[in-house]
Amino acid sequence: MNYGGRGIIDKKKLLNSSATKLETKLGVFCVKILLIFAIAIVVGGSCLVFGAFQGIIESAPDISTIDVSPNGYATKVYDCNGEEIQTLASSGANRTYVTLDQIPVELQEAFVAIEDERFYEHNGIDVKGIIRAAAIAVTNGGLSQGASTITQQLLKNNVFNAYNETTIEKIKRKIQEQYLAVKLETVMSKDDILENYLNTINLGNGYYGVQAAAEGYFNKDVSELTLSECAVIASITKNPQGLNPINYPDKNRSRQIQVLSNMLEQGYITQAQYDDAVADDVYARLEGLTITTSSSTYSYFVDEVIEQLTDDLMEQYGYTETQASNLIYGGGLQIYTTQDTDMQEIADDIINDTSNWPSSTQFSINLSFTVKETDGTYHYYSHSTMYTWFTQTKGDSSFSLTQTSEDKANSLIKEYEEAMLADGGTLSYESIDFVIQPQVSFSMIEQSTGYVKVLVGGRGDKTGNRTLNRATDDVTRQPGSSIKPLVAYGPALDTGAITLATAIDDAPYYYSGSDSKLVTNYDKSYRGLMTVREAITISENVPAVKVLTLITPQVGYNYLEQFGISTLVSPSEAINGNHDVVQSLALGGMTRGVCNIDMTAAYAAIANGGVYTEPIYYTQVLDSEGNVLIDNTTSNTHRVLKETTAWLLTSALRSVVTNGTATAANFSGQPVCGKTGTTQNDTDKWFCGYTPYYAASIWVGYDDNSTKVNNVNHTRIWGKIMSAINDYTGDAEGSYQQPDGIVQAEVCNKSGDLPSDLCSQDERGSTIISEYFSEDNVPTETCSTHVKVTICNDSGAVAVAGCTSTTTRILTLKESVTTPLGASDDASNYTTADAAYSITAAQLTDFCTIHSNTATTTDSNGTSTGTSSSSTSSSGTNTQQETKSSEEESSTEETTTKKSSSSSSSNSSNKSNNSANSSNN
Repeated sequence: MNYGGRGIIDKKKLLNSSATKLETKLGVFCVKILLIFAIAIVVGGSCLVFGAFQGIIESAPDISTIDVSPNGYATKVYDCNGEEIQTLASSGANRTYVTLDQIPVELQEAFVAIEDERFYEHNGIDVKGIIRAAAIAVTNGGLSQGASTITQQLLKNNVFNAYNETTIEKIKRKIQEQYLAVKLETVMSKDDILENYLNTINLGNGYYGVQAAAEGYFNKDVSELTLSECAVIASITKNPQGLNPINYPDKNRSRQIQVLSNMLEQGYITQAQYDDAVADDVYARLEGLTITTSSSTYSYFVDEVIEQLTDDLMEQYGYTETQASNLIYGGGLQIYTTQDTDMQEIADDIINDTSNWPSSTQFSINLSFTVKETDGTYHYYSHSTMYTWFTQTKGDSSFSLTQTSEDKANSLIKEYEEAMLADGGTLSYESIDFVIQPQVSFSMIEQSTGYVKVLVGGRGDKTGNRTLNRATDDVTRQPGSSIKPLVAYGPALDTGAITLATAIDDAPYYYSGSDSKLVTNYDKSYRGLMTVREAITISENVPAVKVLTLITPQVGYNYLEQFGISTLVSPSEAINGNHDVVQSLALGGMTRGVCNIDMTAAYAAIANGGVYTEPIYYTQVLDSEGNVLIDNTTSNTHRVLKETTAWLLTSALRSVVTNGTATAANFSGQPVCGKTGTTQNDTDKWFCGYTPYYAASIWVGYDDNSTKVNNVNHTRIWGKIMSAINDYTGDAEGSYQQPDGIVQAEVCNKSGDLPSDLCSQDERGSTIISEYFSEDNVPTETCSTHVKVTICNDSGAVAVAGCTSTTTRILTLKESVTTPLGASDDASNYTTADAAYSITAAQLTDFCTIHSNTATTTDSNGTSTGTSSSSTSSSGTNTQQETKSSEEESSTEETTTKKSSSSSSSNSSNKSNNSANSSNN
């Protein structure tokens, strides 16, 4: 290295050379360029970041338009005593709003201590918290440590609905959240923010807000929570599922201790309070607790309340069905129902008591499945299509959906599904349910108000919400004889066409029309002349058809409409040519049948003095702020029957229970009235009845209507329920107050008229009875049905003057048997039980021909007239009537025809006439 003078000179020359200077300048220039470029990048990037930030801010919702209040509140359903019986809530709506002054201070402080300790200090965002979270993120990686304030969490839940976000979406939301948090705190107080937050948060198990959590976990109002319970609830919000105190008590306990420690450190509680809270074994109180969530199965009653309220909201407020549903499940309504839960429990327990049902277990197949075909299309199948396939495609007429073995049922299902999958399709959905059989429905109404107190839509476990409800219009069945008081006897009494004493000949009788059919009674026998009361009591079919024919089926139909029967089919709306304005309507031959609640409401009208009251399931609905949304306390009513008619019909229906077909329904303590009904082949069994307080109906049958109901005493089940309810209510024995306009008179039960001297001499005993009448429909004519006839013992004909051996009898004058019209059930194959004691007008003209043809006769009072007539009795005995002139005979026959109501109108008849022929008692 040359450090001499020459070296230094050379060095200096090199530095001062033009080449070196150029190189230096170039280097400096490059550095400057790089520096400018770096600055440009920094500035540009900053501008881009700022612009992006500004864009995110500008795209945030306007603070003046946002609503941070929680969305969706649980609807509460209450029984008639104000006790909560059900919570209705859609997802995220199971909450009950409470104000901050209802929330314990300890609970407020617990949430602040664990979620946002500087809540009362910051302006919406916690800078210290952000720095802390950032430091942890740098140290540990990721963004697991939260820095969101309570204000930000409120915005996240109620404005942004942040779920399943990408990283970019999360960053964008965080920026907007922080921006809006600052803005929100300029327009809303800390207390309002905290109140909305505590009513919003998810606290596990389907509970939203602190009130729902307090009720769900501790069965108490939020205001009653202890410090330890407050800490349990405040521990949940970080992880509602993983910190659920029921499912994960140990994890919740650790978090609870942290909450209490934070409260102690931050000065919210003292050491003594901390120690007491830690020592409180709150989890022991939670152990074994059965949690009922908003997805629990509703009762049949609540199902129908939802249906009724949906209809009312659509009708009264013009809502769509979706809008009505959203309000019901998320509007925080308070629904006050008419249900008495104690009565309901009584009915449920008795109906599900296995001792009331056959010992052999039967059930029906309830099936639905979906097949995805090879071409991508879907086909849907059910137990209905299964039945069609077995009975029609396979031709197995013995197939039934009702089975006694699950193995057998499953093998049938497998066979059907394999057949439907034969083309290579795959099963994409399947639901199999076995429903216990026979089934039942029961409803009970307080007749004075129309309030529905009990509703049973079936027996066995209810596995879903708003499923098949056999007590409402979901299911209609043929009513059998239970319709008779509503369609025939009630209307005929009301119009004055009959009285309870009117005599009707229970004899072979045909429906009118060319396609006629013989009307038969359940036991295929005929009992002859009987009063209307007797016909109702033992439920004979022929008298009911004759009465409806007398007033016309149209009149009966009109009365059913007034009784609230909602399933009627008019001639203008005929289904496949069938409608309900037919004679067989008297026996329950209806196109669509009836539903249980309609029958109960109709019988309640009789019990209520003839005034029909529309059934009410709820009395009042309040909105989330306590305002009345719907007031349903006043029922819609109208008069169907005169008060006197209702009382007379009640008197007859009382006889059904005391002496007739429904004695099993009777119980001590209340005068029970009602009517049984059984359809052809015993596939439907009904009893509709009432006490002075409540009306109720029971139906029993198989869901598929294919099987005879055996070994089920439905009237006894009805009686057990009503007796137990009467014991529960402790109601004093009631009565049916006799209204003004009812009188009592003695009449002959073979004519319905005032008795003659002959009525007491009837060979079967006196036929004079005492009966009740409406004062404007009391009989005024004297009995002409009883006649005194002298018979020639030699010829068997009506005796004439020359007959020396005779017998005098007191007989009843009747029409001849209806002439057969060619039907397979020939009327000539039947006789009436009173044939041996009866005589027809034609038989009175058949005189003895083997003796002198001059006879001495007397009228019904024993006065000789010197006029003769003869006939042959229906039992083959020759008889003679000591009777009147020919004109009087004609008059007698005409009157008898009218009183026996056995003439038939020429009303049109359809196939329904054949469907109800064997209506039972």
